[in-house]
Amino acid sequence: MPLRLRGKKKAKSKETAGLVKGEPTGAGGGSPSASLAPARRLVFHAQLAHGSATGRVEGFSSIQELYAQIAGAFEISPSEILYCTLNTPRIDMERLLGGQLGLEDFIFAHVKGIKKEVNVCKSEDSLGVTITDNGVGYAFIKRIKDGGVIDSIKTICVGDHIESINGENIVGWRHYDVAKKLKELKKEELFTMNLIEPKKAFEIEPRSKAGKSSGEKIGSGRATLRLRSKGPATVEEMPSETKAKAIEKIDDVLELYMGIRDIDLATTMFEAGKDKVNPDEFAVALDETLGDFAFPDEFVFDVWGVIGDAKRRGL
Repeated sequence: MPLRLRGKKKAKSKETAGLVKGEPTGAGGGSPSASLAPARRLVFHAQLAHGSATGRVEGFSSIQELYAQIAGAFEISPSEILYCTLNTPRIDMERLLGGQLGLEDFIFAHVKGIKKEVNVCKSEDSLGVTITDNGVGYAFIKRIKDGGVIDSIKTICVGDHIESINGENIVGWRHYDVAKKLKELKKEELFTMNLIEPKKAFEIEPRSKAGKSSGEKIGSGRATLRLRSKGPATVEEMPSETKAKAIEKIDDVLELYMGIRDIDLATTMFEAGKDKVNPDEFAVALDETLGDFAFPDEFVFDVWGVIGDAKRRGL
């Protein structure tokens, strides 16, 4: 059965894939439904990861608004915040704040620290690095592969923000654009990256390659605050174990085919396919939702297989 992934006009922008810019809407209000806007004003607690007093943040609906709230609480510029982790001040890439925030989660904001310039020779086709971003314009290193090109350069660490490549400022780029830029560099080419590492009170596992976590779940509450790129945030039930595992597997497929990990993108793909009955319908849904990516057919079939397995197990 032929796929029609590239046969339809691109309907939506890359912004659909993650949180890029939120409209200034509050977190309260809404009518009862399966996915409710919070009826009360939700309050979260936050600290700066390198050490600070505890601040309170509330009334946000997007990552951008959350960063503004954190910046206000600690009297810093929102542009100083690289990313946030949940329930740990460590640079733990498995605890990154994405599109969902547990109602009992504690937020740690990692801010800009030391700048560094690194020269790299692309001695292999792959640099052995996985890139992600914070949803508001800062791409950073999420994983470093053992034995890869980047692994041999000890000044490059997981959590480092990539500010520029060969003098070209990439602030504002999404992680897949940065990954493409690095992939397009020729083998044996010497290039320069300007990096900013997160500020640290003292060194905590600075050379971590951020592999798979032990599986410990973030937060202890059964509900989460779902942050959206447009519209109000909503309180939702925690996903079932089957759904959560399926989304994690889709994230693995993303890394295998695209060289990126993006749990929000994986969630969007799962939601696009959960009510479809065949891979053709799923391909069309992906094209309508995420057409700018132009996913290869093999990737679509693999993701459809993950969703099909989850449906058979019961969501």
